[in-house]
Amino acid sequence: MKNRKKHLVSFLLAALAAAVFLGGAAAYAADAPKTRRVVDNTGIEVEIPSEINRVVISSIWPLPSVYCLFEGSAEKLVGIHPASMSAARNSLLPVVAPDILKAETSFMRGDDINIEELLKLKPDVVFYASGEDAEYEQLRSAGIPAVGFSTSRWDFDCVTTFENWVKLLGEVMQREDEAAGIAAYGHKVYDDIQAVFAANPEMKRPKVLILFEYKDGFITTSGSHFFGQYWIESSGGINVASELSGMPEINMEQIYAWNPDVIFITNFSPALPEDLLENKVSGHDWSNVKAVKDGRVYKFPLGMYRWFPPASDTPLALRWLALMTHPDLFAGVDIEKEVREYYKTFYRVELSDDDMYKIFHPAREASQL
Repeated sequence: MKNRKKHLVSFLLAALAAAVFLGGAAAYAADAPKTRRVVDNTGIEVEIPSEINRVVISSIWPLPSVYCLFEGSAEKLVGIHPASMSAARNSLLPVVAPDILKAETSFMRGDDINIEELLKLKPDVVFYASGEDAEYEQLRSAGIPAVGFSTSRWDFDCVTTFENWVKLLGEVMQREDEAAGIAAYGHKVYDDIQAVFAANPEMKRPKVLILFEYKDGFITTSGSHFFGQYWIESSGGINVASELSGMPEINMEQIYAWNPDVIFITNFSPALPEDLLENKVSGHDWSNVKAVKDGRVYKFPLGMYRWFPPASDTPLALRWLALMTHPDLFAGVDIEKEVREYYKTFYRVELSDDDMYKIFHPAREASQL
């Protein structure tokens, strides 16, 4: 009898201990933090949910391509800017992340956010372009966690900017930096190119003009303090617009005075090289510009995104620009082979001949913002 009582007491004590343990575990789980903090590219500490399942990317247009590279899909990406979508529809991004085409764009009204429409998407976090202070205040006032990504903090160095975007994405999404290899590859491409220039100190640096926007007679270029300055200097050219800043408006008289050796047209412009080479632009005579006479007018490619700003194809953009600027020094570069290998390595995609053509011959429609 005594033994039975002893066993019963032991059982009850064990059951009580288990109940206390389980109750404590449940209380701990209930008290576990449901949010955490990250510091974004503006230096602001942002409180975000511990678990993120719904992401919106607003004013930082190139970021969806980097996000999809990092995540490997667009499954959690529920909203993007219309300018990001127009690029996506004319790019190879849907090949890697088909869900990108399901993302909503209606929460944007031009460059302004419609908060009511945004709230319908129930975002856990919004990624925006740091420096857009009014947008940040809108998001903050609505109680939406907003993480700023900078385009200018690293002096418009596209490779370093890309690297830091990936780092911040890793902190927000709590995932291993799956795109670190691309950042490292970008630095290697840069170093390789600079080594070629160092070995050829007598090389001539051509005068380069970037047509950022060119439509209906309106022309803007890339001066200093913008991505074009980095691209041109890094690929061995001289920016004819370096005395200007940002994205200034210019005219044909200024272009005649500069008389550039090489012209690059971005994917933010519907203009194509043949428009200049065949002198088909009404009201503008390109026939006597040296770059046109020499046939050295090129359109920036469009892979996962437009190649002008930092994006997931940034290392390829740098290699291509160096080849176009100095075809003699980089005659051994097989750019198509490098693009194919890059996409196979980092996107796990085998590019077809049609894919390659699409990258190097972007449609006019890709410029729609």
